[in-house]
Amino acid sequence: MEAEASSTKITSDKNPVTWVPSAYFAMGLPFIALNMVTVLMYDGLGVDMAMITLWTSLIILPYTLKPLWSPFLELWKTKKFWVVSTQCISGLLFILVALSLFLPSFFPVSIALLALIGFSGATHDIACDGVYMSALTPENQSAYIGWQGAFYNIAKIAVQGGLVFIVGWLINRQIASGTAVHQANIYSWSEVIAALGILMVILSLYHIRSLPACPRTATQGRKTMADIRRELVAVLTTFFSKRHIAYYIVFIILYRFAEGFVMKIVPLLLKADRADGGLGLDVETIGIYYGVVGAAAFVTGSILAGYYIKRIGLRKALFRLCICFNLPFAVYTAFALLQPTQSWLICGGIALEYFGYGFGFVGLTLFMMQQIAPGKHQMAHYAFASGIMNLGVMLPGMMSGALCEKFGVWFNAPGGFAPFFIFVLFATIPSLLITWFVPFSYDNDGNKITN
Repeated sequence: MEAEASSTKITSDKNPVTWVPSAYFAMGLPFIALNMVTVLMYDGLGVDMAMITLWTSLIILPYTLKPLWSPFLELWKTKKFWVVSTQCISGLLFILVALSLFLPSFFPVSIALLALIGFSGATHDIACDGVYMSALTPENQSAYIGWQGAFYNIAKIAVQGGLVFIVGWLINRQIASGTAVHQANIYSWSEVIAALGILMVILSLYHIRSLPACPRTATQGRKTMADIRRELVAVLTTFFSKRHIAYYIVFIILYRFAEGFVMKIVPLLLKADRADGGLGLDVETIGIYYGVVGAAAFVTGSILAGYYIKRIGLRKALFRLCICFNLPFAVYTAFALLQPTQSWLICGGIALEYFGYGFGFVGLTLFMMQQIAPGKHQMAHYAFASGIMNLGVMLPGMMSGALCEKFGVWFNAPGGFAPFFIFVLFATIPSLLITWFVPFSYDNDGNKITN
């Protein structure tokens, strides 16, 4: 919606290389920290599994709802202002999160602060994409789209791999020097979360000078609150009147349904003691497996999927991509049942799952772009589809911890991991069925299918 507010391209002497990589690196940092790293942090601090999965899922709700307030950002200040200010705000909030870990009531306080980071980070995403589409010509948008994805994934490696590895190294070092385990976790997580906050503040200061100005156009300046509301209603109306839209909404929710269950539980499975049904890995090792092996497998799968779809077309490829996306979850079922000790086997299983994730996720992304988004409000409709997709991951993630604990009680299974991941395999069936029957509105050339 932000992108459609203005078709005017802003002439800027800022070289995109000086700001596109850093802006999208900054975009990835808060989301990955909130969505993945907080699970390990709270587990190390002794928080209950059900509480972890519920609240670390809820704090990313703003990333689902962001299309609802994106047009209202035009009423005050510029896109650059929102990018710089939200980076700084997120950084300061991360520092407050680090300090809150020393409080007796650290959990509700830190969750409240992380929720504010979620809102700030989602607003940053809107403004950053707006700068990209406003400041660059269509040719440059195409030229630098690869930089976007590359540096967003570098942020993922830096947080999910590098940050977690450093925390694990600090914890092990402090325990070796005689610090109690709980205190070692508090000190280590607070230091690294504070460092993440400082990095966000530094990035905001850098972007004051490097980011293009992107002033509002005359048309934007004349918009009123009533204009924005009418525009939002028009976008929503046209979105929900699209052909097959009810089926498409169910499809994009169910495609990642099983992933929503496993996303929060897998780190807990890897970290839990073997007596509790886990693999007994330390945080340092998990950081290496996720940040190096997992990230490399994800990028490889994503690239190969693009060539595969180009070769045979999305309509033929989609069901196969869905299989590749969902069946590797069987890896974690095997981990929970067999509890392997060999590093190469655990590392290889994580690589297989991340490869399948990267390979299959491309199919859903292209489907939203090519079958749901086309039309007058293309960018806005893609944003709504993405928000619904995130909701489909968030909802099962919220209940995953409580469900895993229930399975542990019902089946007398340590940690509940083995029966939980068997359940996840059954949860892949709806996604496979709905993908097999999904109707297409456009052919491979973008022409509307009328029959």
